[in-house]
Amino acid sequence: MPGVVLAHGGEHAPRLSDAWSLSPWLLVPAVIALAGYVLGVTRLWRRAGIGRGIARREATAFAGGVAALFAALVWPLDALGEWSLAAHMAQHMVLLALAPPLVMLGRPGAALAHAVPTNVAVAARRIIAPVHTRAAKALAAATGAQVAVMGLWHLPAATAAALAHEAVHWAMHASFLLAGLWFWAAMVHRIRDRDTGVGGALVAVVVVMMQMGFVGALLTFAPQPLYATYLPRAPALGLDPMTDQQLAGLLMWVPASVPYLVGGLWLLAAWFARAAKGASRRSAAPATPR
Repeated sequence: MPGVVLAHGGEHAPRLSDAWSLSPWLLVPAVIALAGYVLGVTRLWRRAGIGRGIARREATAFAGGVAALFAALVWPLDALGEWSLAAHMAQHMVLLALAPPLVMLGRPGAALAHAVPTNVAVAARRIIAPVHTRAAKALAAATGAQVAVMGLWHLPAATAAALAHEAVHWAMHASFLLAGLWFWAAMVHRIRDRDTGVGGALVAVVVVMMQMGFVGALLTFAPQPLYATYLPRAPALGLDPMTDQQLAGLLMWVPASVPYLVGGLWLLAAWFARAAKGASRRSAAPATPR
C-alpha cells in the first residue's frame, strides 16, 4: 500500500499467521524476567512446599499476565494495531487494565528474590521496597497517570506519531504498561493490607471507569472517523474505517472496564470483611467496668 509508513516498517497488512513483532529489546529482558520468576517459584516451593509463599492461584495469575503481554506485544495485537484502530485499542487495554493486575497478583518480587543469591536479594530489597511502598501508597498520583496516559495517547495526533516513529511507538507502550503497573500496585496494596482503607481506591476505580466510558462512547458514536491515519489502513484488513473505530470504542467501553469492575468488587469485599472482623473483635472484647 503506497504512501503508508509504519513504525515497524511493514508495507502490507499482516495476516494473523504472520502478525509477529519480534524485537530483541523486548524479548531478551522478557525471557530473563520470566525465567527468573519460574526459577524463584521453583526454589521457593522446593523449600517451603508447593503453594507456600506464593500460592498456586498467584502463580497462575502471573502466567496469565505473561500470556496477556505476549498477545499485546509479540503476537498478534502489536502488528495488527498498526492497521486497525480496534486492535490498537485492544493492545492498549491489555497493557493498562489486564496484564498489570495479573502480574502484580503473582508476587513477582517474592519470586525473583528466591531466584538470585541472598545478598543480592537483600540489597535489592533495601532499594526497591521503599520505592514500591511509596508508589503503592500514592494512589492519587497513580490514578492521575492512568487517566493522563489513557487520554493523551488516544488523541489522533499522538496515535499518528506513534504509528510513524518507532521510538514514539515503544514509548507509548512503555507508558501504558508502567501506568498500569503503578495503578494496580496501589489497588493490590489496598486489597492485601488490612490496615489500609479502601474508600479512596473505590473512588479511583470509578474515576478511571468514567473516563474509559466517556472516550469509548466518543469513539462509538462519533459521526465520522476521527483517526485519519487508519483511513487507508483498515480496509487492508477488510474493515470499514468507521466500523473499525466503533469496535475500538466498544472494546474500551465494555470489555476493558471488566478488570476495574472486578477490582472494585474485590475492594468492596475486603472492606466488608474488615468491617465484619472489626465488629467481631468489638463484640468479643470484655465490657469495661463502670
